[in-house]
Amino acid sequence: MPGLYLAGLVLSLVGMIVLDGRFRLFFWRAPWRAAAVLAVGVVFFLVWDVAGVGLGIFFIGQQHLLTGLLLAPEVPVEELLFLLLLCYTTMNLVGFVGPVVARALERPDRSRS
Repeated sequence: MPGLYLAGLVLSLVGMIVLDGRFRLFFWRAPWRAAAVLAVGVVFFLVWDVAGVGLGIFFIGQQHLLTGLLLAPEVPVEELLFLLLLCYTTMNLVGFVGPVVARALERPDRSRS
């Protein structure tokens, strides 16, 4: 079923946006900085993909779930959304784990009582 993978990626991105908005993890904490970090990450991985395609390492596999639209030879449009999801998820995790670790480090050590 063409487009199913794209739909799954869009649904996952919407979920990440909802989590981000609810807990102020990434974009809702610092929108301009978040946009810059996300753009740099996506561009880095797109360049990585194009280099991999040029070297014959990356190629499109089974296409029955893809739309068939290509950004470049062997780079489907779904790859862009996947990279957005990858970078956004990573930054949401960083936004979540950072404060948790900071709080854990601030607590006094109870084992030395």
